[in-house]
Amino acid sequence: MELTLRYAVASDVGQRRESNEDSVYASPRLLAVADGMGGHVAGEIASSAAVAAISDLDSRLTEEADPLEELFGAVREAVRRLTDLAEDDHALRGMGTTLTVLHWDGSRFAVAHVGDSRAYLLRDGQLEQITRDHTVVQELVDQGRITPEVAATHPSRSVLTRALQSGGDADPDLFFVEAHVGDRYLICSDGLSDVVTPSGLQEALIANPDPDDAVRRLVELANAGGGPDNITSLVADVLKPHAAEAAEQE
Repeated sequence: MELTLRYAVASDVGQRRESNEDSVYASPRLLAVADGMGGHVAGEIASSAAVAAISDLDSRLTEEADPLEELFGAVREAVRRLTDLAEDDHALRGMGTTLTVLHWDGSRFAVAHVGDSRAYLLRDGQLEQITRDHTVVQELVDQGRITPEVAATHPSRSVLTRALQSGGDADPDLFFVEAHVGDRYLICSDGLSDVVTPSGLQEALIANPDPDDAVRRLVELANAGGGPDNITSLVADVLKPHAAEAAEQE
């Protein structure tokens, strides 16, 4: 049986930034969050260019296409756009962005991921991070040199080992996640995940069954924790078609 999605998005500048360098895209087939870097304007341009590549992919997707190949092509296109922009304006050289995107086909997600934005899965009340951070600190955790608890507050936790950058390569993690009825997915920038603990995320996702309420609550929690960065939250629920219709009528 083909399943369906119900989703909501919230994005906020936070408490300490002057502008929002996060970009987000949500449709019945594609869900994406990008967190730009490179300073004021450049970060916003980078994340917007990456999300525009995802938006363009949405307009040409077909059921016959290989979803992972399509996502890889979109990531490669995002890098090309960043490179072209930086060549036209040297002030943009060095800009980059994270990108986490989920492609929905009615029964599973294809995932492409670069950087330290994250995707989580809440299933049967348990929260699991399904993407791996491309950071120096995550590599230290993988090597057993520090614990995840130490990594959560490490001063270098935002130092990336991989991102989409002008003049760089497209090197995303690509994988599938099989979906179950009742699954809830969270895609977010590190302005949320660096501030709100996994247990805090889990509690908010469980306590707020409506996706709109959930994304607003997550932003509130990040701002209550100081809001040091831009905050973007995208929540998507996997439902049976009739359940989705009933939810929309409430």
